[in-house]
Amino acid sequence: MRRKIVVGNWKMNGSLAANAALLDAIVAGFGAAAGERADAAVCVPAPYLAQCQQALAGTPLAWGGQDVSPHAGGAYTGEVAAAMLADLACSYVIVGHSERRAYHAESSELVAKKAAAALAVGLTPIVCVGETLAEREAHQTYAVVGAQLGAVLDHLERDSVSRIVVAYEPVWAIGTGKTATPAMAQEVHARLRAQLAERGGENVQILYGGSMKPDNAAELMAEADIDGGLIGGAALKATDFLAILAAAR
Repeated sequence: MRRKIVVGNWKMNGSLAANAALLDAIVAGFGAAAGERADAAVCVPAPYLAQCQQALAGTPLAWGGQDVSPHAGGAYTGEVAAAMLADLACSYVIVGHSERRAYHAESSELVAKKAAAALAVGLTPIVCVGETLAEREAHQTYAVVGAQLGAVLDHLERDSVSRIVVAYEPVWAIGTGKTATPAMAQEVHARLRAQLAERGGENVQILYGGSMKPDNAAELMAEADIDGGLIGGAALKATDFLAILAAAR
């Protein structure tokens, strides 16, 4: 049986003081018992990873980065290598988030290389896929997300596929207040599950990343192929993040 996992994506938010208060509150509310039901992690801006390592070491809460370079090292000013994230005891790194694809023109091929770089040092890449509103209205959802995931699967050895996490994030539902209904989300997740199964990844965790909140988390995660959430704005409030985690089952 697949474990549920709830991952907070802080995006470009935070400060040392605000982070300390947020992490303390999450750890206090999480408790050891919660870790028996589901896993939890926060993916934070790179400057705050050392703070997370110090604050979260020895707790059930894991941490990770929001992006990674496809290169192992060298003259790539401003980039962060996978080995650097591993050095800070990260467990996860997000690759291919819709904002990276949109604002930095990241291709699915580049996302695939980033996923491989993460796997090479023992990190779990959270591979994001999702369609825009125009693509959904044109009935291209499955073609788009299938191609995005396919580019990553084609780049990985078969025995590596089971080591990734996938996040379905319909772009039209991120930060807009719109959310796919549980049935809509489940349909896409089921398609992704079938695609993964063809490569030996039938037990890969697939997260929903389209504005999951405390009031819809339980209904979404009750669906057969929704294994948790990639949480944006709600991850910046301890009470909301904990409520979503409590809904995981």
